[in-house]
Amino acid sequence: MVNMSQLQTYMKKQLDEDKQRQYVHVSGDTLEEALREASIELSLPIKKIDYEILEKGSRGLMGRVKKPFLVLAYPAGAAASASDEFFDSGFGFDEIEEEIDRDGRVFVRLTPDGVMLKVSSPERGGARATERMAMEKLVSRTDAELDSNLISKVVKLADGEFVKVGSLQYNPAADAVLSVEITDQEMKAYLTALPPGRGGTDPDRDTILSFLQAHSVVEGLKEETINSLVDEPIYKEPVLVAEGARPQDGADARIVMNFETDSGRVHLKETDGRVDFKELNLVQNVVEGQVLAKKIPAERGKPGRTVTGRLIPATDGADASIQVGKNVRLAEDKQAAYAEINGQVTLVAGKINVEPVYVINGNVNLKTGNVLFLGTVLVKGNVDDGFNVKAAGNIEVMGNVGKSILDAEQDVIVHQGIAGKGSGTIRCGRNLWSKFIENAIVEAGGIVAVSDGIINSEVSSHKKVICRGKRASIVGGRIRASEEIDAKTLGSVAGSETHLEVGYDPVSKKRLVELEDRKHDLNRELEEIDRNLGTLENLKRQKGSLTKEKIQHLVEEQRRKQEIVKELKRVNSECEEIQQYLSELKLHGRISASGTVYPGVKLHIKEANLEVRSEFKAVTFINEANTVKVTKYEETDEDISITRKG
Repeated sequence: MVNMSQLQTYMKKQLDEDKQRQYVHVSGDTLEEALREASIELSLPIKKIDYEILEKGSRGLMGRVKKPFLVLAYPAGAAASASDEFFDSGFGFDEIEEEIDRDGRVFVRLTPDGVMLKVSSPERGGARATERMAMEKLVSRTDAELDSNLISKVVKLADGEFVKVGSLQYNPAADAVLSVEITDQEMKAYLTALPPGRGGTDPDRDTILSFLQAHSVVEGLKEETINSLVDEPIYKEPVLVAEGARPQDGADARIVMNFETDSGRVHLKETDGRVDFKELNLVQNVVEGQVLAKKIPAERGKPGRTVTGRLIPATDGADASIQVGKNVRLAEDKQAAYAEINGQVTLVAGKINVEPVYVINGNVNLKTGNVLFLGTVLVKGNVDDGFNVKAAGNIEVMGNVGKSILDAEQDVIVHQGIAGKGSGTIRCGRNLWSKFIENAIVEAGGIVAVSDGIINSEVSSHKKVICRGKRASIVGGRIRASEEIDAKTLGSVAGSETHLEVGYDPVSKKRLVELEDRKHDLNRELEEIDRNLGTLENLKRQKGSLTKEKIQHLVEEQRRKQEIVKELKRVNSECEEIQQYLSELKLHGRISASGTVYPGVKLHIKEANLEVRSEFKAVTFINEANTVKVTKYEETDEDISITRKG
């Protein structure tokens, strides 16, 4: 027996569930459509929905909806997760199809052969058609004499085939009368039939088709509708039996750009989960031969036809062409555009251009971000501290360069000066020109030319370092050049330690030092591995075998030893090549000062060294018999004027 307390608990639970449950009222021509609406409103797949049919829908003749389904729908059990499950699972229409009941149906046709009866079987648990349903339908259509036993058999069999169940005194004059109306500028044809009189028959398929053809309805016939009219005629009501095909205009040609056409868009990068606001990626670099744009050709229009067969022309899509500007070429078929050079791709007045020079009308800062360009970069302002400029061509800066990185495959030109603050770095594949270099690191494949001097910097040139001007001094730091160092003043009155080195390839010498360091590290690691292997071998001799972990350790040590031996062989080979190259180098090298050389300057000319302990005036230092010799000043013959190649 249920007591009051249990009843109250149950009622409270039901009330809470009702509050949490979301109900929706939906309707549709079919149960599937109603549940589809519920699925959308509840954001749940259909299989997650429970429902109650408030009012069952029904259909009239020809399957036309007389009354829609009214459904109360709600989530099944606890609320399911929202949109992800909804879209992943799909609507689940297949499951709903299986749940729909279809009752058996009765069809009656009047033909010259007699009264025909067809009964369909139910589907998915639907109700069977009854003899009463069959008799009611037959009586409503004819007063002919009927065979009740045969009718009973047809209903029980329900095989969907027409069977003659009564005779008919056929009167052709009383057949159903057909008429057709062509509307919507010959795009639709409606068939209207008047019911047959006494002894008359329903129209069959051939009669309907012949009638339509006789009235010029030859296109867009709705076969399913016509077949339905044969099985279940509709009288005194126009039925759409043919519909023309409307023309479809072709899509216009399109040009698909292979780059960002909106120059104002910023693409920030993340590094270790943090946005780098210096990497704005405003420059769109392209390489020679890269596809910049493709043309999607216009489509031909698809003509339509009226129900009478008249052709309705369609408009072909409008053509379009790829507009190209500087340094861009069209393919022979004009279906694609290609870059002719490396550089920056831009879209100006509808034309695609590739610019070999990227111009920054101001400073390189947070507004521009770091710059990476496959051509030449021209900065009309300064390069602020902390920013990088890298170019496949030249880099030219009209202002100053701070604690930054400049990296060019060709020349670097700084019209003011470089103040590296201890870590600013300039690298170029060819020459460097600057007003001054201070507290910076410079690596040049060609000449380093400075007008006001080099202060406390590390400069390396594959050719010459030339300081020419009223204040052309080299003070402090380390300057290396393969051929020559020339300045007005070397060192300072204060005796600043200044290292000057010439007569060898500084790049190769630096690489040799790196290789020697690497060789030292590898040899030390190899010694450690040999000790470990010896320990493991002794352990194996003592115990006769090793544990699984020890065996794995032994294998790893042997593998690493093979790797080290292989790398050592490569390092030794490269060291020998560099040493051979340096020994054969025919550079004698010289260091010159048109003004004063102060004590504290240390000179290195090939293998000869000299520490300056007293002042020299207007001298050139050379190597003679592995000794630094002091000679009369010889001015360099190098032309250090700025030339902008490439």
